[in-house]
Amino acid sequence: MTRRSSPDAPQELLAKIRELLTDFESKLKDEDLRSKVKSLVPVVHALRDLGSSLVPRELATAARDRILFYLLKYSVEVINGDELLVVGGIGEWARRVRELRVQFGWKIASGTTVKEMLAEGELDPALNGQDVSSMKPDDYILLSPTQDRDAAHRWNVANSIRKERSAVVDKILKYFRANVGQSISGEELRYVAKDKTEWARRVRELRTEQGWPIHSKMSGRPDLEVGEYVLEADRQAFVHDRQIPDAVRREVLRRDLYKCTNCGWSQKEWNSADPRFLELHHKQHHIEKGSNEAENLRTLCNVCHDKEHAT
Repeated sequence: MTRRSSPDAPQELLAKIRELLTDFESKLKDEDLRSKVKSLVPVVHALRDLGSSLVPRELATAARDRILFYLLKYSVEVINGDELLVVGGIGEWARRVRELRVQFGWKIASGTTVKEMLAEGELDPALNGQDVSSMKPDDYILLSPTQDRDAAHRWNVANSIRKERSAVVDKILKYFRANVGQSISGEELRYVAKDKTEWARRVRELRTEQGWPIHSKMSGRPDLEVGEYVLEADRQAFVHDRQIPDAVRREVLRRDLYKCTNCGWSQKEWNSADPRFLELHHKQHHIEKGSNEAENLRTLCNVCHDKEHAT
């Protein structure tokens, strides 16, 4: 059974640790290894209690609550796992982090996931003024202080798709298509891909090579939270529109103020009854040797884009 932290005040615990260490000093002369180890056990417990006591009990009582309190206090800052070990006061702190992510929808990314997103240009390496490219696997960052209350349901779907015998790209696409219009975190996609490092590359390929309208903050949806992805509609772009580089897409969208240049619709007007999204349209079509340069592109909502191609 997991040992619970003591509710003692920090000053009392510190005095207790000093006393225990004084007693241990005499044990160092003992030749019996086990005797020395056993005498350190209460010191370790007291240190855990001291760490957990740093968060007042009126603010958080359980280890998971203390970890969340700490992550929220330093939101969008890189936190090392050892810090969470201290604050949580339990050895199973990593499991509590996973519970916060999976069961409660907090967007906590590990250093591993962050590096995989950076490799595909889906994160700013200077996020929040810090070098996230140097994050280690046991570093964590809470990407948003807003809880995603639908996450628990999505993780159940993710768990089912994860077990299927199919290619990583097929699993990821199936997960997106099961959650059209919903924000999905990189941690979810990594889980669906069975922790394969290629997941971020497959997401980019789905967008740039297969034409699925999957976007993030870095690929033309500045309204999204850092580290989120959205499949805007369950359809693929026209073949000739699939090779537009992300950098050009961002340039055109910024130039056109993220609005349809025909009807003026913007992402701010999105609603479930009118789930439009923005696409890029070639002024001079590919068949007429039109280029993928910004000067030959303009922003249209998908409704106006369809009308343009219909005529």
